[in-house]
Amino acid sequence: MKRIYLDNNATTPLHPKIWEEMKDLFGSLFGNPSSVHEEGRIAKEKVEKARSNVANLIGAKEDEIFFTGSGTESSNLAIKGIAYRNKEKGRHIISTMIEHPCVLNTLRYLESKGFEVTYLPVDSKGQIDPEDVKRAIKRETILITVMCANNETGTVLPIEEIGRIAKEYGICFHSDMVQGLGKLKIDVNEINVDLASFSGHKAYAPKGVGFLYLREGLNLEPLIHGGHQERGLRAGTENTLGIVAMGLSASNLILEMEEDIKKMERLRSKLISGINETLEGVKINGDQERRLPNTINLSFEGVDGPSLVLLLDRLGVAVSSGAACTSQTPTLSHVLQAMGIPKEMIRGSIRISIGKFNEEEDIDYALSVIPYAVGRLREKYHRN
Repeated sequence: MKRIYLDNNATTPLHPKIWEEMKDLFGSLFGNPSSVHEEGRIAKEKVEKARSNVANLIGAKEDEIFFTGSGTESSNLAIKGIAYRNKEKGRHIISTMIEHPCVLNTLRYLESKGFEVTYLPVDSKGQIDPEDVKRAIKRETILITVMCANNETGTVLPIEEIGRIAKEYGICFHSDMVQGLGKLKIDVNEINVDLASFSGHKAYAPKGVGFLYLREGLNLEPLIHGGHQERGLRAGTENTLGIVAMGLSASNLILEMEEDIKKMERLRSKLISGINETLEGVKINGDQERRLPNTINLSFEGVDGPSLVLLLDRLGVAVSSGAACTSQTPTLSHVLQAMGIPKEMIRGSIRISIGKFNEEEDIDYALSVIPYAVGRLREKYHRN
């Protein structure tokens, strides 16, 4: 059966160029980067080359990049690291109601340890008002953490404006930028962000590697204690192969991202137009102006979202009913709830996320089966 993968916000396939460059290294790049012998020096050189590539991608300095095991670890390190290092100055943090669970659950943990968190609301488009950020600031505020782009709806948040506010008040600003990598042009200096989290597997690198941008001069409390790796901020022998792959991904993005964005926007527009032309009772969720180029969140009247995902999977199309990290739990999307979308429409929602390797024929096939699948489920709903 033909398979069409349209769940790239959950994870992306490995870039073929990365595999071609990496496959020989699996047998030869085994040295410990901390060792002083030749094998160790070779591994260290590869890690530092990757660090340079990643820094160039986001407009950072090399010594502002710290490799981690995932975007989740990066966000934990940033948020807990700032909180613990600055708890004598204050214990108040500002965030939003639509953050990724890796941020929300980290904040809930800190609340259990005596920190106070203000969760800002969003409007019906999933947008926050930067003025709400300013109004929430207290003398005890030590951190603002707001995602770059929402993983479920694709709404791009006004982090540049929030960054200016944070800088004006002298407050650290962290952004979960996992979904922005490869889909938005990112310059950490232009957006006034102090810390930013990224993940490799959202950008055609393998799973198990991420990185944290930490502005020069800021200090964090480490989460993992041990050796001196990553300048003492992230102990443990480096995932050398993953880091090298992350560096190769960064190099590819520098060369390919502009065209990738145009292509994803074109395919997204075609998919939305096709669905609107063939189906009624469809609502597109999220900001339709400030959005990622690849993401579509749709609610279908009279349809159960998880059932639609399963039926489409049997028909050869992979989509999701929300974030991958929450798709196997029975709870309604906290993001769509925060936007004020009625529960019955939330239950009928799916997320389609296009990637760089999708082509016109993939969209054509998806458009041939989505109306059929929705129609079948609506018939079943009406019979019941």
